[in-house]
Amino acid sequence: MRTDQYQGHDYYLMDELLTEEHKLVRDAARAWVKKEVSPIIEDAFEQGKFPRHLVNGLAEIGAFGPYIPVEYGGAGLDQISYGLIMQELERCDSGLRSTASVQSSLVMYPIWRYGSEEQKQKYLPKLASGEMIGCFGLTEPDFGSNPGGMVTNFKEDGDHIILNGAKMWISNAPFADIAVVWAKSEEGRIHGLVVERGMEGFTTPTMHGKWSLRASDTGELVFDNVRVPKANILPERSGLGAPLSCLDSARYGIAWGAIGAALDCYDSALRYSMERTQFDRPIGGFQLQQKKLAEMITEITKAQLLTFRVGQLREEGRATSAQISMAKRNNVNMALEIAREARQIHGAMGITNEYPIMRHMMNLESVITYEGTHDIHLLITGMDITGENAFK
Repeated sequence: MRTDQYQGHDYYLMDELLTEEHKLVRDAARAWVKKEVSPIIEDAFEQGKFPRHLVNGLAEIGAFGPYIPVEYGGAGLDQISYGLIMQELERCDSGLRSTASVQSSLVMYPIWRYGSEEQKQKYLPKLASGEMIGCFGLTEPDFGSNPGGMVTNFKEDGDHIILNGAKMWISNAPFADIAVVWAKSEEGRIHGLVVERGMEGFTTPTMHGKWSLRASDTGELVFDNVRVPKANILPERSGLGAPLSCLDSARYGIAWGAIGAALDCYDSALRYSMERTQFDRPIGGFQLQQKKLAEMITEITKAQLLTFRVGQLREEGRATSAQISMAKRNNVNMALEIAREARQIHGAMGITNEYPIMRHMMNLESVITYEGTHDIHLLITGMDITGENAFK
């Protein structure tokens, strides 16, 4: 069982920009992760199962909808606090962060922003407490980067709609109590609706064979003439912009989370470089190893500054989708490169589960693809700065 020795790294004194509440929230999440998750995460990854007993703990540290108002069961925290929690969770494992960020940004967020008062009262408190777990159905087998092409659809039938279609690569699906699903009406308009487990014709087969995000449960959502009450349709917004706004919230959390993964790899590499000796001295004393470590902390620091600023803008309601895309793309790529360099510093030991490096590296191969691929985010920035759409 690996001992979690992580302490944190703050080269540009970023803590001075945080409030006392920010630091309390972060430190509480870090302490919980060290005590409850770090000792079991390697086993969970190897077994390919999300440790569901962690749900209550995630709720207790405010990881489910931390920015949701207190009146709906949330903690009423700001966007920086949300980011810091995601950073601490992914510092341990991307799958752990995925479970929390799906619940927060892709399930609670759309219900809070676009749901009726009745829907908010019905679902949000239970989601915040962990009594209920949700998932988000947008990606389909043939429509990932082009979600507007979805074929999942519904037809009206009195006080209900009849839902048909399938969604794929859905985190939390195998054990979710509800799914926020995006489907086209008979007029071709995209709407969000809440589908509850137990509705006839709704199944959630588990996806197997993943080499990445193994400590996160992934599945499909299959709808075979599912009768859903019209009261479960989110009434306050329709169109593709609705699910994309949810993805903005999730991508923002990922930008913070990736910093956590990078910090863990750097922390392990730095410690190993001072403990491992070759040619009668620690390998951290050699120029090429110092180059790797110096570049790691430089890139982490740049990402911290970038993400803190977009967090300020998001809290003020001024962050654009393109700004969030830039942070997500930069930070995940940065973390993946750091994981690869950290593996080099660890030498052969870097491929073993005695160290977290290979697990982070495999996880980040998913993170760089989901919630918008590396290339798609680059095109989002390109379109934003030129005004020209390169997607079509």
